[in-house]
Amino acid sequence: MPTKPQFPIQVFYDGACSVCASEIEHYLRQDHGGRLLAVDISATDFEPESHQIALNEFMYELHTIDRAGRVYRGVEAFWAIWQAFPSSTVYGIMGDVINLPVVNPVARLLYRGFARIRPYLPKKHSCDSGTCGIDRKS
Repeated sequence: MPTKPQFPIQVFYDGACSVCASEIEHYLRQDHGGRLLAVDISATDFEPESHQIALNEFMYELHTIDRAGRVYRGVEAFWAIWQAFPSSTVYGIMGDVINLPVVNPVARLLYRGFARIRPYLPKKHSCDSGTCGIDRKS
């Protein structure tokens, strides 16, 4: 099991990807404690070098970075996000299940499959500025 993240965590998502933005927006709507900080990697002012991670790595899979600087990628990044909701039974169960010895390799394989097709998914169409950031709704 990965080390529990220290909050807040930065969630690096592709705001131009409609599926990705919708998923992160879903988590942000539930985050009333400010434990998640969304960072749109498709924004023109995003500087991946400040995180010592190449843009193509950010684009390939979901990343989160916690307050201590620990990086979580792919399936682990989702696990880290789910830790932001300690009172949620559903996310708690999902977090436990995703780390089971049989489930984790399958989840990683499925995530890699998703990561390969993600560039071909529909883009957000309401992007007036060229980037497609999400609004944080409190």
